[in-house]
Amino acid sequence: MHIGDRESDIFELFCTAQELGTHFLVRTCVDRLAGSGETTISRCMSEEPVRGTHEIQVHNPDGKISTARLDPRFCRMPVRPPIGKQKRYPTLSLTVISAQEQSVPEGRDRIEWKLLTDLDVDDVASAVEKLNWYAQRWKIETFHKILKSGCNAEKAKLRTADRLTNLLAIYCVVGWRVFWLTMVQRSSESAPAGTVFTDTEIAILRKLRGKEDWPRTPSIAQCVAVIARLGGYLARGSDPPPGNMIIWRGMSRLTDVHLGFELAKGVVGN
Repeated sequence: MHIGDRESDIFELFCTAQELGTHFLVRTCVDRLAGSGETTISRCMSEEPVRGTHEIQVHNPDGKISTARLDPRFCRMPVRPPIGKQKRYPTLSLTVISAQEQSVPEGRDRIEWKLLTDLDVDDVASAVEKLNWYAQRWKIETFHKILKSGCNAEKAKLRTADRLTNLLAIYCVVGWRVFWLTMVQRSSESAPAGTVFTDTEIAILRKLRGKEDWPRTPSIAQCVAVIARLGGYLARGSDPPPGNMIIWRGMSRLTDVHLGFELAKGVVGN
C-alpha cells in the first residue's frame, strides 16, 4: 500500500502501482478530468452528499493538540490521464475521498483533503479507514527525518546499490527504535522499562541518573527521561515531551556508554 502526499499525484505512478499488483492512496493536487472527459473530479465531488463526520487529532504550530471535525464525501469514478498522455495511459476507475473541516480553526490552516485510491470505498467506515491511513503520513515523514537527519543516510558514500541497501536496512531498524521509543513513552509511560530496554541498558541508565530513589523496576518514561537528558533535553516545566532528534542524540550517547561498559567487563575487545 503506497501512501503519498501531493508530490505523489502522478498518473504514471497510479498505472505502475496497478501493473505491480499494489495499491495506493495519494493526496491529489490536480483537478483531473473525470467521466467522459467533459467534467472534472471537483465538479463531480461537489454533487456528492456529506456521508458523516470524522474527528482527528491535530497539532497546532505551537504544539497544542486540537480536534478537527471532517465531513467526508466519496465517489467511484473514471479518472482520465492528462490530455497529452491519453494515448499512452488508460482511464482508471478510482475512488475519490474528500474531507473538509467544518469551520476555519484558530491558529492553523483549515484541513481540506482530496484523496485518490484504487481501493473500493462503499461506506463511511471504509472512508474513515482511508483517512486514518493518510493521517499516518506525518509519522512516516518523521521516520524519514530520523533516517536523514539522525542516521545521515543521504551522506552515505557507498558506491554500489547492494551496499547502500544493506546500510539502509540497518538504519531502518535503528530509526524504527528511536521513533518507537518516542511514541511509546508518550502512550505507555507507566509500562515497565523491561518491555523496551535490556537489563544492561536499564542498569546503565540507573547509574547515569545518579540518584537512589529509582524503583526496583523503573518505567519506560523514567528511562526515556534519562536518555532525553543525554540528548540535551532540559526537562523544564514548560517544555514539550522530548522529540525524535533528542531521543536520537540520547540513544547515540547511550550506545557509546554501553560499549565502554562492555569493554570494561571484558565482554568485547578481547
